[in-house]
Amino acid sequence: MTQLEKNTRILQELLRLYPDAKPALHFDNPYQLLVAVILSAQCTDVKVNLVTPALFAAYPNAAALAAAAPEEIEPFIKTCGLYHNKAKNLVLTGKALVDHFGGEVPADHDALESLPGVGRKTANVVMSCAFGEDAIAVDTHVFRVTNRLGLADAPDVLHTEKQLMDNIPKDQWSRAHHWLIFHGRRVCHARKPECETCTLHDLCDYANGNPKGKK
Repeated sequence: MTQLEKNTRILQELLRLYPDAKPALHFDNPYQLLVAVILSAQCTDVKVNLVTPALFAAYPNAAALAAAAPEEIEPFIKTCGLYHNKAKNLVLTGKALVDHFGGEVPADHDALESLPGVGRKTANVVMSCAFGEDAIAVDTHVFRVTNRLGLADAPDVLHTEKQLMDNIPKDQWSRAHHWLIFHGRRVCHARKPECETCTLHDLCDYANGNPKGKK
């Protein structure tokens, strides 16, 4: 089996397993998604979804964030972890959106990365989920699962993203991102992956003892 054939079979099985995979964060517009993804750093989507309804009610747009003080935002997001830094970045992001983008979230990757608290992964999520652009956001689940499966063989998230862009057809990038997250949460756990029952077992480097897959 060639690597291309293997990659194709992996993607076909992920689609079969998770045909309805979608973002776990709750949002109604690009602003809400951007805020939610910033809050999700080192925090579960479940916890973020618990705090965002009240946060969005109090700060419904970038202008409202820009006018706030970090200490005012902190009580809303305290359970998300790193809340001091996240509150500061949310205010600064609100100000940057107002000052440079008319209060709207820009549909441009580089512009998104210029915002405080926004890195490449966050920008990719926003471009994909808010604006429908093909993108692969590599979080801890995607990094772990793809390197175990052999879709990538990379030491860090940036090189993993570049390899996945080569190994996954562009029109599947965004969907594959969600498939891989679902598989990481449900089967390919960090500490104890369920290799024995995983339907990708025969295609997986990690499950078949390949050291390169043991990330």
